[in-house]
Amino acid sequence: MLSTFWSPSELQLLVGTTLAPAVTSKLKSLQREYNQLCASAARTRWYRFVQEHIALDDWMQVDAMFRSRALDFYGSCMIPGMDLASHAAGDKTNAFYDRADDKYYLWLSEDKNLSAGQEVNISYGDEKGACEMLFSYGFLDDEMATAGTVFLSLSISNDDVAKTAKMKIAGCAPGFKIIDIPVDKGSESAVEAGEAHSTPANDQESSFSGVGWKGSFVWLCCVNHDDGLRFELVNTVDGHEELRATFNGQELHGADELPCLLAQTYMWPVYRLRAVVVLQQRVFDQLQVLYCTQEEIETVSHGDASDIRETPYQQAMQLRRLEFGLLEKAYEEFERQKLRLAESAVVQQYLTSITADQSAQGEDCS
Repeated sequence: MLSTFWSPSELQLLVGTTLAPAVTSKLKSLQREYNQLCASAARTRWYRFVQEHIALDDWMQVDAMFRSRALDFYGSCMIPGMDLASHAAGDKTNAFYDRADDKYYLWLSEDKNLSAGQEVNISYGDEKGACEMLFSYGFLDDEMATAGTVFLSLSISNDDVAKTAKMKIAGCAPGFKIIDIPVDKGSESAVEAGEAHSTPANDQESSFSGVGWKGSFVWLCCVNHDDGLRFELVNTVDGHEELRATFNGQELHGADELPCLLAQTYMWPVYRLRAVVVLQQRVFDQLQVLYCTQEEIETVSHGDASDIRETPYQQAMQLRRLEFGLLEKAYEEFERQKLRLAESAVVQQYLTSITADQSAQGEDCS
């Protein structure tokens, strides 16, 4: 069962997980879509016949049918028969789907054999994180050893006078994704490349010792007017005003362009340190919510004699455990990065100049 059908008591089990805000947002979206559907169809003969027989739950069922069975296969689609195949991760996957000659095929995986009566298993996406699996498909693999990915929201400080302008030009989700990367997929050279004073990777992902993160919005939290970030209103050819952003004189069309511009400056280690501090603090905040609610949730009544069913309880507990593990791993890695960056000559020089400026200001006031 998808989490959009969990009871309010069951949804409380998700407090502190990244699934909690996702479900809240989805429920609001479903209500809005249903209201729009009813309003749009209100004057049709069809609606007059069925309006007494349909409710929000019907729209939620339609959404669940599509969301749990749709394939990302040359666009989102549902393929009759194909959606009957169950998910199996890793080596347990024995089939895959593909297209050839304008037809869709379900192929047996190489080196796999199936006998009559054996189940055909495809992968819904081994790269999908625990949150996405539970949100979209309503289950977690019992053998899942990691949350895979978590997305944490970010907000720009209300003290930032450029907050509104930054949000307007961001062009990306206000947050960042943490990725659990199997250590054997990385290499020492890759780690060194990520930590080097150079331009970031093309996908803006930084990975160290099995933990990666990506999210251009983070960099908007790390730079301000004093660093060279400027916002101004300019007139367009049709006489309207639009917001224009620049960094050190170079036009900025969105947050995605910012890290590459920052990496070209002498201050790049400083910006990276600021980013790591932002990331670590946000991870800490999420860990605190999970930790502070864990004891209460562990002792909550569940099962046949409770309004909390056993399956949602076990799924919520598994998700909490997996996400806590990845967040804890990320926090430790960000601490290591923070200490390493703090030793940079550029950072040391920057901190010395800040201290000198503060001392000078103190003398002026005395």
